[in-house]
Amino acid sequence: MKLFRYGQAGAERPGVIDAEGHAFDVSALVGDFAPDTLRGFDPADLAGQPEVDLAGTRMGSPLARFGMIWCIGLNYVDHAQEAGMAIPSEPVVFSKAPSSVCGPNDPIPFRQDMTKLDWEVELGIVVGRPAYHVAEADALDHVFGYTVVNDVSERAWQLDRGGQWMKGKCHPNFCPVGPWLVTRDEVPDPQALSLWLEVNGERKQDGNTASMIFPVARIVSYLSQFARLEPGDLICTGTPAGVGAGFKPQVFLKPGDSVRLGIAGMGEQQQRVEAA
Repeated sequence: MKLFRYGQAGAERPGVIDAEGHAFDVSALVGDFAPDTLRGFDPADLAGQPEVDLAGTRMGSPLARFGMIWCIGLNYVDHAQEAGMAIPSEPVVFSKAPSSVCGPNDPIPFRQDMTKLDWEVELGIVVGRPAYHVAEADALDHVFGYTVVNDVSERAWQLDRGGQWMKGKCHPNFCPVGPWLVTRDEVPDPQALSLWLEVNGERKQDGNTASMIFPVARIVSYLSQFARLEPGDLICTGTPAGVGAGFKPQVFLKPGDSVRLGIAGMGEQQQRVEAA
């Protein structure tokens, strides 16, 4: 099952896509999708709910708000190598501001003081049950589902200004999420998902979650050793090689550029870079 939200920003309505691919508005069953209203639906729940034609409709983030947004850096060997950094022995952890979340096709803002605006396609994990000090063997039981994330980054703020990486990660619309939140039962193996990204129609990233240094279950278990993960937390699991900062010479986004990305079974995003 796939959960989604659609409509104008700030007025989105919750919806569900069933096993046959039919989309239903479920606002009569749940006011909105948020950390405290995450739930699945039986086919019987959808009987009588209005169907939705999503063609040409704006998609919002699958949740109205997320709790903590956890991020794992350098989680693919080829990305660490292109960044010129050592292969991590433990997950590299940072965060993004919840205010950076936007719909999957909303524009990426470009301010005049941005000089190294970059892209990162990532598998997102959404926590469904509290997780504290859980074993890796039990970690997936705490996952509600998965989604597509573009970890948009301003590299100059992230790397050239000193301090924490999150400075380059938290600007509004730097975390497009969606189009759907795919429930865990539809993803039998989160370590067998192809993911890709294009800029202006040119393929830049082409990877597979099988190449993660730290797989999904280990990430969830690892984070739970230091914090209590809560329903609605989003974990961004890292990106494969092909980010703009990894090219020689480096290539960064500018106004007018188009970014398209997706993960097998998770849907696609497309953003346009617009002057802010």
